[in-house]
Amino acid sequence: MFTKWWTEDSSRNWTMKPLAALLVCSTLLLASGCSLLPKEQEEESLPTINPPKLSKKPEYTVKTETLETKVRGSGRLMALQEEKLFFSEDMSAKRISAILVKNGDSVEKGQPIAELDVSDLASDLKRKKLQTRKDELTMIETLRKADEMSPEQIEQAKIDFELKREELTKLETQVGKAQLLAPFSGTIVTVTAKKGDTVKSGESVATLADLNELTVAASISADDAKKVAIGMDVQVDINSAGQHKGKVKQLPNPQAGNNNNNGGFPGQGGQGEQDTIDNYLVVQLSEFPKGLNRGTPLSVTIITQRKENATTIPLAALRSYSGRNYVQVIDAQGNKKEVDVEIGQQTSTDAEIVKGLTAGQKVVGR
Repeated sequence: MFTKWWTEDSSRNWTMKPLAALLVCSTLLLASGCSLLPKEQEEESLPTINPPKLSKKPEYTVKTETLETKVRGSGRLMALQEEKLFFSEDMSAKRISAILVKNGDSVEKGQPIAELDVSDLASDLKRKKLQTRKDELTMIETLRKADEMSPEQIEQAKIDFELKREELTKLETQVGKAQLLAPFSGTIVTVTAKKGDTVKSGESVATLADLNELTVAASISADDAKKVAIGMDVQVDINSAGQHKGKVKQLPNPQAGNNNNNGGFPGQGGQGEQDTIDNYLVVQLSEFPKGLNRGTPLSVTIITQRKENATTIPLAALRSYSGRNYVQVIDAQGNKKEVDVEIGQQTSTDAEIVKGLTAGQKVVGR
């Protein structure tokens, strides 16, 4: 009986062993299979995309203010009396024998500035004077014998004598031009020639200025000069001396041709140009600052138009089309509507509204 139980139990164990083995293999197979599958990809983190905002056009408030139209220029302090000194053109090709002044020298009217070598002319002049003296003696002798001569012969002798004297006068004048004299009392501010130089037409030797009378001289464009009138208010900004008020005293000579077209400053004209105060806009300061020198740089602002209590808007809010001027006005509800306007004075930044708007309204910029 024991034998039977063992036999039955043994046969049951042999039956269960294959099932158990099969179960373990299946478990291992599933486990290894999971490890062979590819990993799932992680979701990519995308940046948040915000929809573009529509740009809002600027808004401006209609104002009431003083509106000024201005013209600007630049220049320097210049002497009221200032002149470049030249030898006369008929002395061209002569050499300078002496420069008698230097920068900063004070000179009196008529004082020699420079001299030319005219030794050849001086020799001719000496001979001409001797010949003229001889002709005078001959003429005296002729007049003593006038009763022996016809009226025509006497007249001819007088004409010949006068012609010879005229030649002497011309030669004396030419020799006199060999000395360059100061046309007025002042200070030598520049010397541009030296001993031994050959005189050339249009080249100055020195510049003379009366430094006791300085003034504001400025260059402006030809178009701006048409807008300026004598007596207009001016603000002058002088380097190292601050801002000063003044009025237009003199307008530039329209024939000067240097009104800011060459970028020059007063006192710095070309070598062949006679630079004078007449070429510039002159400003009379209310009070001239002390201690300033000729040539100090400055700028000027001329008020050509001024309107008190003007209704204004920025030019950026003004719209034009086919001769029509209008603006976009924002009402109390935020709605926009077009309004025709009449414009008056304009500056580089603002426009006066003569009709169509009132102060406090809101307008839309372009």
